[in-house]
This record gives sequence, structure tokens and C-alpha cells, in this order.
Amino acid sequence: MMTLELVVIDVRPGAAMESQSGLQMLRPRIYGAFARPAGARTAALIMHPTSNFMGHYLLTPLAARGIATLALNSRYMGNDAVLLLERVIQDMGAGVAWLRRQGFDRVALIGNSGGAALSAFYQAQAENLTITDTPAGDPVDLRPDDLPPADGIVLAAAHLGRSRLMDTWIDPAVVDEHDPMPSCAQLDMFNPDNGPPYSAAFLERYRTAQRARNAGIEAWARDRLSQLRARADGMRDEAFVIHRTLADPRCLDPSIDPNDRIPGTTVWGPPHAQNYAANSMGRYTSLTGYLSQWSPSSRGDGPANLARTRVPVLLLEYTADPSVFPSDNATWAEAAKGRVERHAIKGGNHYLSGQPHLVDAVADHIAGWCNRL
Repeated sequence: MMTLELVVIDVRPGAAMESQSGLQMLRPRIYGAFARPAGARTAALIMHPTSNFMGHYLLTPLAARGIATLALNSRYMGNDAVLLLERVIQDMGAGVAWLRRQGFDRVALIGNSGGAALSAFYQAQAENLTITDTPAGDPVDLRPDDLPPADGIVLAAAHLGRSRLMDTWIDPAVVDEHDPMPSCAQLDMFNPDNGPPYSAAFLERYRTAQRARNAGIEAWARDRLSQLRARADGMRDEAFVIHRTLADPRCLDPSIDPNDRIPGTTVWGPPHAQNYAANSMGRYTSLTGYLSQWSPSSRGDGPANLARTRVPVLLLEYTADPSVFPSDNATWAEAAKGRVERHAIKGGNHYLSGQPHLVDAVADHIAGWCNRL
């Protein structure tokens, strides 16, 4: 027998403008869906920095296999404009602590999609807490009991981290940060003169220019933050827009990092439309939110954090994923060398959308691995 219940967990706010994060300030709390099979001794926690995971596709399949599963939303659910990763791990810790209070012997973190780098960041800090501030220099009052360690990490369709995504997805052809339309033809992946297929020389220039654009945005953000904080009126942050953030040549050229993906797709739609869309990855942000999540100074680099952990790792590669590629999975595997179990989910798209048989296969892998922790 299995029960499904709403879970409400109190959290400490700990940051300015928390009402903009989604917390109710009179009683700060986060919400999750919990599937509890009778007699379960092992629990899994599924969480993403901002996506609503309360209806996650693994919630009930894992519970049906005897793994109690908490699908938890962070305080930033549906709004990452002011998201601080240093606060999201505090929310994840509240979820792990709640599961421990329920008496579960083992707790596994399921890092799906953007939840992968979050899980690695959380576990690295849970094992050795080093953070005292945000990349913007604001203090964070994290305590060891905020971050009880988990017993293992599952990585499924695992992005490497928001800063890594920005470095590889941002469009380097932008010539004016305030106007999304002008474009440098020599660096435009949508210019047919450049490809696809793309030459090695073009890709080298392209990747270098991507990193340079992101680094330039960080330099501007830090300078702007210093200007604001030097004012006498106490301004601490400011919103801004990052145009054209979905331009990875792998979306159009299947010969780069080849897998079973359908060329000309992304996780959200056609790449050109999504690149220019009013709402796309990292489009709306703040100075502090950008520095924490998307900038080269972000602490959310998934593989770097995973390498600092000591727990077992299960790595599930969805082979038709249009946004997580073989090199990404190889990077995860290298970070967990000697303690990683790896499986390919043949034909799996990023969300396993329309693939219930693959949902079952993933649930089987995770449940079997969790029972061996």
C-alpha cells in the first residue's frame, strides 16, 4: 500500500527580498509531494532549483518499487530571477532533514536535469561546509545541521550546472546587450554560411566567444553591483535581461557530440525560436542571482562539486537527449571515478516524454541501486 501526501516544511529565509522568491514571510515554508510505500526504509529526494517537481515522473514509480519519494520544490519554484544557489541547498537540506525525521535509514538524492548539479553542490557542502557568503559577497548563515548528508546521488539527464550551460548555450553573435536583433554574421550559428556542419575552426572561435560574452556580463554585473552598493539609499540589487541564451551548435549539428537526438531540437522547441524568445534560459535575472547561478563565479559547477563528495553515484544517460550530450556524461563519470555505476537509457529524451517503458526502466535502475546503498 502507498500513500501520497502534501508535505509542508518550514525553512529559514535568510536573504533580502525573500518575498520575491516565493516564500510567505509570516511563515517561511516550502512544499513537496511525498509518496510513502508501507515498510519503506530507503527514501529518495527529487528537487530542481526552480522547476515544479511535485508531479515528477518518478514520484509514484519509485514508490511502487518500495522507495519512499519526496518531490520537493525550492523557495524559487517558477521564478529564478533572484535565485541564490546558496539558499536552494538550504531548502534541499530541509528536505533531507525531514526524511531523516521520518526514520528512513538511507536517503538518496535524485539529480534530474538541473537538479543534478544542485544535488552535487548540496552533497559537497553537506560533507564539508565551506560557504560563508554568496558570489556577490552577501553573508549566508549556513550551519552544518542545515545540510545533513545524503547516502548517494543519482544523476539522470544531468546538466553540468547553470554556469556551464550559460557558457555553452549563450549566443556569442550578440553585438549589443540591450538589443537582441543585431548579430555578428561571422559568429552566428544560424547563418547558413557558417553551417551546419560547423568546421572545427568555427567551433573554436564560437566557444571562445561564448565564454568571453559570459565573462563580460559578469564584469559588468560586478561593476554595477559596486555602483549600487556605494549609494547612500541602500540599493543592494537590480534586475536585467540576458538576450539570446540558447545557441549551442550541437542543437543543429548532430555530428558534434553525437547521440540519438533529433537534429534541430532543444528541450523547449526549435533553437532559433527559443534563442530569441521572450522567456528562455537565464533570460530574466538580477545581479546577485546571475552571479550565483549563471556566472563563471557560480559555485554550482556539478562535476567539480561531485568530485568533492564521497558517496556512491548512479549515472543514467538518456541517449536521445537534445541538451545533455555524451561528453557531459563522460565528465560526470570522470568526477565520480571509482564509485559510479553507469547505464544508458536507449532512446530516452530529456523528459522521457511519451516513453512510459523508459520511465519504468529508469525506476528499476534507481530502486535496485538504492536498495544496495
